[in-house]
Amino acid sequence: MKYPEAKEKFIETWGVLGSQWGINKTIAQIQALLLIAPNPLSTDDIMQELTISRGNANMSLRQLLDWGIIYKKTIAGDRKEYFIAEKDIWKWSHKIGTVRKQRELDPVLNVLQEISHSKDLGKSEEEKEFAKQIKELNVFTSQIGQLADKLFLSPRGELLLKLLKMFL
Repeated sequence: MKYPEAKEKFIETWGVLGSQWGINKTIAQIQALLLIAPNPLSTDDIMQELTISRGNANMSLRQLLDWGIIYKKTIAGDRKEYFIAEKDIWKWSHKIGTVRKQRELDPVLNVLQEISHSKDLGKSEEEKEFAKQIKELNVFTSQIGQLADKLFLSPRGELLLKLLKMFL
């Protein structure tokens, strides 16, 4: 497979994978493009490469910047903004994992904890079953949150690597 075809296939596949994980396809494709780019790319470069609109490019770049997995780069004598990806897989996967935990797991955990601490549940059969299920979900979600914290806080993914070695 020649480089242009391999590059296109990688970017497309990364976009599909991202959308399957709940990430906008264009955002994932821009990250893929910047990951493999040897030099910083401008918004115009990204728009041309991915055939996307300026608005789509700008919104996607903003989200990637907010997640901390791409950075702005200035080039002396050029007024354009350029972008580079965080190329260290452990750093960017850590940032993505941390953000996803904060946005997805932590809010659910807060609600489950609030409900499970309610003193008004458990009178009727229906309330008892509800309280039981909430408690079990709370315990499980708390354990997943603790595991995620340990995975994301271990330097360079050492804990994750140990887990992978155990199972692979």
